[in-house]
Amino acid sequence: MKKEKEIRGISYRATVSEESRHVEGYALLFNVDSRAMWGGDLIERIAPTALEGVLEKSDILCLMNHDERRGVLARYRMGEGSLKLEVDEKGLKYSFDAPNTPLGDELIESLKRGDISESSFAFTVEDDNWERKEDGSYVRTILKFERLYDVSPVYYPAYEDTSVALRSIEALKEAETKAATEKAEIEKREFEEYFNNLKNRF
Repeated sequence: MKKEKEIRGISYRATVSEESRHVEGYALLFNVDSRAMWGGDLIERIAPTALEGVLEKSDILCLMNHDERRGVLARYRMGEGSLKLEVDEKGLKYSFDAPNTPLGDELIESLKRGDISESSFAFTVEDDNWERKEDGSYVRTILKFERLYDVSPVYYPAYEDTSVALRSIEALKEAETKAATEKAEIEKREFEEYFNNLKNRF
């Protein structure tokens, strides 16, 4: 089944050098709770294992606001290209020299003015884990990305409440209901067996 592309953002400002057109920032952070989604019922975290073996096989664009129609700021292709990506203990760091194009000029000016203050990335997931907390909310931990599509300096961080989350939450609720039903049936059988044994004594 085809994986659904998702988009997430982080409140980590991309910066530009005063002396050059060099831009850098973090596209994603490890072990940091996302903002609440689904009306506050879901937060996400990215495990440090999520990028293992992913970058080496990825073709990743750096875009403005995830909009490829406006042009490409930089590109990373299997370890080569004008977009530099580095995984460290904090997360995925990106850097590039903004091109001498209208789009590159807009980015530089927007960064210097503080109009762009966030970063965002697009991805599909290979493996994740879901947990339900005591307050009824859910935590999704992304264990492994399948692919990264782009990293983007953005005016507003994108948090799409995708159908991936909805399907996963519904599946988890269904599994919890099934487990509770099975537990109740087992307890009922055990009680009936105990009651019958007790009755046979008299």
